[in-house]
Amino acid sequence: MGKELPLLHLGKEESVPGETESVLYSRVFCQKENSPPLQLLIDFLKSRGQNPILPPNLDEAVLQEWAWVHVALGYHRDRKPIHLFCLRDRGSYRDVFDQEKAQFVNMLTAHEEVEAQLALEYVTRCRFILTTRMAEKDVTDEGYDFNGWILEFYQEQCNGIVQIDNQGFYSPKGDLIVDLSGSDES
Repeated sequence: MGKELPLLHLGKEESVPGETESVLYSRVFCQKENSPPLQLLIDFLKSRGQNPILPPNLDEAVLQEWAWVHVALGYHRDRKPIHLFCLRDRGSYRDVFDQEKAQFVNMLTAHEEVEAQLALEYVTRCRFILTTRMAEKDVTDEGYDFNGWILEFYQEQCNGIVQIDNQGFYSPKGDLIVDLSGSDES
């Protein structure tokens, strides 16, 4: 169904054998049927003063594809890239989509607040989940900003709601509306 884009291999990709890397996941549960082509994300990032680093051998035609599955975008040559995954309600990785969706539905049904019910509605109606993964010990403030712009793009373009592990769900204005800092969510 989707195309897996080449991974970036920029500097600091090596890991220490036997050591598991601590990663931070963030998601946008999107109600739009399809993800926009990657070129729109790249253009958005550039309009916000960001300079995304793309794989050198990336075919420009791939950037027009909406059915992508995984890509890594760099924000600094000396830092590990941010991995983006697009899990859909159809296709090859539907089982992973269903697991993620069920996990957050279960988590949100435990909350009675109006905001949690709003977040639950977004999760229930989502057609795809845009997930970012960052190496927690390697990411800088610049990387957090870069990731924030990615999340904002998908939130705005795809009628989505943002969720960040160890934090919770955020409103379109950036306010924490469902605090999940005390739950095991990843």
